Amino acid sequence: MTINFIRHGKTAGNLEKKYIGRTDEPLCEAGINELRNIAYPDCMLVIASPMKRCLQTAELIYPDKKIVTYTKLRECDFGEFEGKKHVELSGNKYYQKWLDNGGLGTFPNGEDSAEFRTRSVDGFMTAINDNNSVKSISFVIHGGTIMSVLEKLVVPHKEFYDYMTENGHGYVTVYDGQSIEIIDRI
Repeated sequence: MTINFIRHGKTAGNLEKKYIGRTDEPLCEAGINELRNIAYPDCMLVIASPMKRCLQTAELIYPDKKIVTYTKLRECDFGEFEGKKHVELSGNKYYQKWLDNGGLGTFPNGEDSAEFRTRSVDGFMTAINDNNSVKSISFVIHGGTIMSVLEKLVVPHKEFYDYMTENGHGYVTVYDGQSIEIIDRI
């Protein structure tokens, strides 16, 4: 099965380098314009996070395709870090602890990063199992969600942050039912 992982286009929060997780922001004009200038691979089905930025991206890239949403594919809840920039959080002892732990742990009043990664992989596996007869799927989701799935399933294994990708970009992969092989970048 061919699977394309595409990170949603830019939002105002992305332009400002803010932590945007549970905030349901739409795409900004710059994000929409960038998406129009990227060549995306075709697919038979589009699976997306139910958040505005992913749905808008999916509709722009694949206007004639069916889009199916899965709640577990939404981005991490950054809790008290939500909507803030790195500079705004500098000096925050919880933020410093999170940085010192390599991005692991629970966001204050937010989601635990390990639970988020597990949720993302569970959402991916559910979507794949629900659509296992489809030969090519594009997942239009969040950066953290992509990183979680690829960290868990790509062979040879790499770390979570090795799979960061820019807005509107991502990976073309092949999934054999057990593992994922990256064959190209978008």
